Amino acid sequence: MTVTANAVPTTDHYIALDEHWSTHNYHPLPVVLANGEGAWVTDVDGNRYLDFLAGYSALNFGHRHPDLVAATTAQLDRITLTSRAFHHDQFGAFCRELAELTDTEMVLPMNSGAEAVESALKVARKWAYQVKGMPDGTAEIITASGNFHGRTTTIVSFSDDPEARADYGPYTPGFVTVPYGDAEAVARAITDRTAAVLVEPVQGEAGVIVPPAGYLTELRRLCDEHNVLLIADEVQSGLARTGTVLACEHFGVRPDLVTLGKALGGGILPVSAVVGSRDVLGLLRPGEHGSTFGGNPLACAVGRTVVGMLATGEYQERARTLGARLHGRLDELVGNGVDAVRGLGLWAGVDLSPGGPTGRQAAKALMERGVLCKETHGSTLRLAPPLVISTADLDRGLDAVVEVIGR
Repeated sequence: MTVTANAVPTTDHYIALDEHWSTHNYHPLPVVLANGEGAWVTDVDGNRYLDFLAGYSALNFGHRHPDLVAATTAQLDRITLTSRAFHHDQFGAFCRELAELTDTEMVLPMNSGAEAVESALKVARKWAYQVKGMPDGTAEIITASGNFHGRTTTIVSFSDDPEARADYGPYTPGFVTVPYGDAEAVARAITDRTAAVLVEPVQGEAGVIVPPAGYLTELRRLCDEHNVLLIADEVQSGLARTGTVLACEHFGVRPDLVTLGKALGGGILPVSAVVGSRDVLGLLRPGEHGSTFGGNPLACAVGRTVVGMLATGEYQERARTLGARLHGRLDELVGNGVDAVRGLGLWAGVDLSPGGPTGRQAAKALMERGVLCKETHGSTLRLAPPLVISTADLDRGLDAVVEVIGR
């Protein structure tokens, strides 16, 4: 693609460039973003939009939060990568501070959320063989229908989303999937081969699905009874999105392992981690698992700043207060263009009624009104504004939602 002399590239130019040169593994809205600050982004033509997606919760603190930019800039002036072949001065402090924030005992830093989930699956199997005494190669992990834990070959092996799973076989064995929210199904699925139960406390990609009362508590009880690990995937739900550090806190449940990502990188770079029990994570020995970039100095410096911001409780409180406002406004639409609204904190899934706009049509109509969000599964909008959004801007965005989907 070329641009004629003195011509200013436009939205159409950038979209054509992307469509010609990039793999079509996403279906983005026709907007080309160039700048962002707080809850606002600006496209290449100078149009401003409220970000009501927040990078699927990776931007909990908004775009270019000054504290996070300052931490990044300071670390860029020092050192950015060492590999884990050497110690560096940010690593141990990051692990300690994240463990204290999440009330856990040990931290395994990685990069992407999917990598954190893969790491948790690996160490759960190691625990099953070395601690539980299961025969090598027999460990099974129970998962939930409607799950989304990433798109690696192993993870899509236990997905029931045909778009994520089709044409990628042969699939990794060792997983048993049961309906989400059905603790009795988990109880029936547990056998002497079961190493762990992997579950999202709130299913994000599925449409912000909140489990029924008592579900996670019963999973914890079943895992304790059968000597099985409970793994909570909090890549999307964790780090203040639902109004608590971990969504599991809403249900009074403490998992053995928790996967974190997205917001842990402050919207600056990929940072993820598995946090949990020393009895499990402490089984890993040198050479058994690793990552060149996992726990690098830049990632740790940003992650430490995120942890420090969350330690004040300010963002959890914002998620609770603004979340109540979000859900109050959305609940008024039920029966008026909306079939159902679900969620916790500043996070909602909105099921659009048949006969109205599809999810894609609604997202495009909102874009035209200066609000960016994304559909899932055809007829559900996911709303997750940055936790730094002002009350006035939240209302402005919700006014547009009411205009587009209300009847």
